[in-house]
Amino acid sequence: MTDDSTPERKRATRILDIVTVVLLSITAVVTAWCGFEASKWGGEMSIAFSQASSARVQAASAQSTAQAARQYDLTIYTEWVLAEADGRQELVQFIEQRFTPEFTVAFDAWIAEDRESQGPFVMEEYVPPGTREAEELNARADAKFDEALANNQRGDDYSLLTVLFALVLFFAALSQHQSAVWRRRTFLALSGVIALVGLVILLTFPIKI
Repeated sequence: MTDDSTPERKRATRILDIVTVVLLSITAVVTAWCGFEASKWGGEMSIAFSQASSARVQAASAQSTAQAARQYDLTIYTEWVLAEADGRQELVQFIEQRFTPEFTVAFDAWIAEDRESQGPFVMEEYVPPGTREAEELNARADAKFDEALANNQRGDDYSLLTVLFALVLFFAALSQHQSAVWRRRTFLALSGVIALVGLVILLTFPIKI
C-alpha cells in the first residue's frame, strides 16, 4: 500500500486538486452563463407574448371594421334589391352610386357573370376594408405566440442545464472529501464526464445577448 506521505501520493493529490479547481471554476462560469441565457430567453418570451396579444387586439379591431363595412353594404344592397324588384330604376341607379368601392367591385363582377352566384357577397372580389389587415394581424399573432413558446422552451432548456452543471459541482466537491485517491479520481471523472456532456449540449443551444 502506498503511504500518504510518499512523493507519488502528494503529486497525485496536487494534480487532482488542480483539476478539481479548474473544473469547479469552469463549471461556475458556465452555470452563470446558463442562468443569464435563461433570463434573456424568459424576457424574449414575455416580449413575444406581449406582441402576440397586441396583434390579436389589433386584429379584432380590424375584424370589427370589416364587419361594420359588410353590414353597411348589406343594408344598401337590400335597398337595391327592393328597388329593383319594384322596377324603380331611378332609385336603383341612385343606390348603386352609394355602393362602397369594395362592394362595387364585387357587384360588377356579379353582374358580369349574369348573376349566377348567390349575390355579390359570395364573390371572391368582395373584400371589406379591414379583412386583409385582420388576416395579417392574426397570422402575426399566431407567429409571435409560437415564437413565445419556443423562447420559453429555450429558457427551460438553459435552466435544466444549470441542474446538470450543479451535479458537476456536487461530484467535484464530493471528490475533495475522499481519502482514497481512486475514489477521488472516480468522482472527479464522473464530474468531468457530466461537464463534458453539458458543454456539448450547451453548444447546440441558441445564444441571446
